[in-house]
Amino acid sequence: MQRRTSLTLLAAAAALGCAPLIAGAQAWPAKSITYIVPFTPGGTTDVIGRTIAQGLSPALGQPVVVDNKPGAAGAVGATAVAKAKPDGYTLLGGTISTHAINASLYKDLPYDPVKDFEPITLVGFIPNALYVDAKLPINSVQDLIAFLKKTPDKRTFASSGSGTSTHLAGELFADLIDVKLTHVPYKGTPQAFQDVAGGEVTFMFDQLTAGLPLVKAGKLKLLAVTSPKRSSLSPETPTMAEAGVKNFEMVSWQAVYAPKGTPKPIVDQLNADIVKILKTPAVRDRMQSTMGIEIVASSPEELTKLMQSEIPRWGALVKKSGAKAD
Repeated sequence: MQRRTSLTLLAAAAALGCAPLIAGAQAWPAKSITYIVPFTPGGTTDVIGRTIAQGLSPALGQPVVVDNKPGAAGAVGATAVAKAKPDGYTLLGGTISTHAINASLYKDLPYDPVKDFEPITLVGFIPNALYVDAKLPINSVQDLIAFLKKTPDKRTFASSGSGTSTHLAGELFADLIDVKLTHVPYKGTPQAFQDVAGGEVTFMFDQLTAGLPLVKAGKLKLLAVTSPKRSSLSPETPTMAEAGVKNFEMVSWQAVYAPKGTPKPIVDQLNADIVKILKTPAVRDRMQSTMGIEIVASSPEELTKLMQSEIPRWGALVKKSGAKAD
């Protein structure tokens, strides 16, 4: 039996102790909800969004429609949500790019990651990994460092786009090993992997599960993971710290947001429902096995705290490295 959340005009006003926040006395939700994914279909953020939407529809008794709005490391979609009406009918699948890295990477970012959104929940963390062309005589991170230092024309790394976590991972690596590297941005992971495997670019960082099929096919070599501990998906692969690059720790993260000003009862209801979906054993296990996601399913306050630490952290790296949104 489908459940409709009863947030009437009077209930919302009473709960908040202020003037009515929802136009009309109609219960929320009274129509379909749009879940904006600020990246192309098929990627991690898209899969997470569709999983959440599929669970939210029966929970709320209304369709939850996923709308892909890619561009500018997620800034296009994030801007659309920041400017949307704060009535509970627009959600955003946010990431480390949209709500941490972009804040310092773009000089004229058309939204404020903190001031323009209501955090709903941190979905979880995703480890990145370091890949190189399988044809190169490189079998470890230290081999790669030595290769880069003695081969100037091969000091290149690919990423799935300027401003993404894969871009900043390369910048962090360059800073820690003290080697000037050339960033080669792509409009997504597949083409970037293709060019690394084809020898056009020397290496790249990307999500662990994204590159494993190419590793198994013998086209790429997996050298390390960027998480603080080894991944259960590839337990034989060392962390960057274990591989000799100290202070290299980077995990991507995924979250859900609503426009700033969305009534607290709605935010609380969305948090409760999405957390329940993410903690369902079938959903949790599928995300872990297919994407390597460590599910967190946090409170809004915990997501806020994460952003407060992540924004200055990546801002410092962007400033030090000189990274720019190409």
